[in-house]
Amino acid sequence: MLVDKYGRTVDYLRISVTQRCNFRCRYCMPTTPFSWMPKENLLTFEELFLFVKVAIDQGVTKIRITGGEPLVRKDLDVFIKMISDYKPDIDLALTTNGFMLRHYAKRLKDAGLKRINMSLDTLDEKKAKFIAQKGILHEVLAGFEAALDAGLKVKLNTVALKGINDNELVSLLEFAKFRGSQIRFIEYMENTHAKDDLKGLKSDEILAIISEKYKITKDEKLPNSPASIYKLEDGYKFGIIDPHKHDFCESCNRIRLSAEGLLIPCLYFEDALSIKDAVSKGDIVVASEILRQVLENKPEKNKWAVGTQNETSSRAFYQTGG
Repeated sequence: MLVDKYGRTVDYLRISVTQRCNFRCRYCMPTTPFSWMPKENLLTFEELFLFVKVAIDQGVTKIRITGGEPLVRKDLDVFIKMISDYKPDIDLALTTNGFMLRHYAKRLKDAGLKRINMSLDTLDEKKAKFIAQKGILHEVLAGFEAALDAGLKVKLNTVALKGINDNELVSLLEFAKFRGSQIRFIEYMENTHAKDDLKGLKSDEILAIISEKYKITKDEKLPNSPASIYKLEDGYKFGIIDPHKHDFCESCNRIRLSAEGLLIPCLYFEDALSIKDAVSKGDIVVASEILRQVLENKPEKNKWAVGTQNETSSRAFYQTGG
């Protein structure tokens, strides 16, 4: 079992398999050049899998594959199958923008993937193009339907932005509800890589908008979940992710591994240790020691909170998978 110095059990590993993304979303990496990280800088799937085995053997029960956009990395289904074959009952999930999903959904399901979190910030084609800086909506919606058809559980993630999609929050909720998917509204997370003219909606503003049409009650928060859960009168549940509150951190059970081999204790924490040399040499002992040190370094609270001097992060989300 992996336990940090604050007594939190860490059983969730998020793996960014690439920094590459085929979108240039305004809240993430709007001006990042399309000059990809050289392949030799990335861990191979075999090297990633060596660490995955270490993590599973020491208590990790949930793995999420992220990016960048993970589907731009070739043969991702092969890596997923490696993990699934090693521990068939592991909670194995993927975060994606959905653009390429219609081509891979069935293959991913057959490889052992169980769940998908997919970004959907708008149902308006022009707004989608404005946010992602390319025409995307048709492919994204096709990817969503393909995932459902393949038998994958799908949650939708929506970044709530003032003056952009705030008038669509109810429509997005109803879209998800009709298709049997949960939607989670995410407070915009300030970072130095985003466009500086963006303004996000806070959780109370999101709830106020939805309350104009629906009666809402707060539901029980799931253990270790970053989302606060709310329920409509008919029983449909949706979530709001509010990282500004430190209760976001109190039950944190996750660590992150970047595509370059950085093991990161916290999304908004700049310290990280590299496992690249250890896994390239197949040294499980050293990799385990680095994992223990990262757990020791895991902070009690993130360094991003209202009222602090560090309200933005200099680490890009595409490096850590959010």
